[in-house]
Amino acid sequence: MHFLSAQLQQYITDHSQPEPEILQRLTRETHLKVIQPRMITGHFQGRVLSMISKIKSPKNILEIGTYTGYSAICLAEGLPVDGRLHTIDVNEELNAMQRRYFEESGFGDQIIQHTGDALEIIPTLDTTFDLVFIDAEKSSYDHYFEAALKKCKSGSLILSDNVLWSGKVIAPLQAKDKATKTLLDYNKKLKEDPRVETVLLPIRDGLTLSRVL
Repeated sequence: MHFLSAQLQQYITDHSQPEPEILQRLTRETHLKVIQPRMITGHFQGRVLSMISKIKSPKNILEIGTYTGYSAICLAEGLPVDGRLHTIDVNEELNAMQRRYFEESGFGDQIIQHTGDALEIIPTLDTTFDLVFIDAEKSSYDHYFEAALKKCKSGSLILSDNVLWSGKVIAPLQAKDKATKTLLDYNKKLKEDPRVETVLLPIRDGLTLSRVL
């Protein structure tokens, strides 16, 4: 489902900060070499992530779901010189590609890659995170949120991607559609959870911004 016309989407992109050249190259390589390239964050949402990170100026960032590294680079743009971004993904086949672009971006020394199950890795990180970005297996969103929340403090921000799920969240629910049911439950939880205040932003496929109280 497209929430805005293609023309209006292009106007929004054209009147936002330009996409850095390195991210243009990363997008092209992702589309040429990687399965499901539509998973990449993309120009407009990437600039939104960058802006949020720059406003927050987080000392430590946690990203759950690296893919080819686009969103990690965007989020890293807001790090102070002594800041760190920990990014986790289960697919080790993309590690080399991620690292190549991290190094080219100038944030190579600040981005720490982890490969494996995020629910096993997060508890081992002896870090308090100021900013968290969740963009991985939808069926585990609630578990990711709970694991990340334990590593946050008052004022930390938790971003959750794809929460509109191509508009399926307002369509009749199919009995076998577990992913949509999970996101419906997750969206309801974030709205009602007394530990956070939440706003769901209609950016791309839906981006929820939750602030830890």
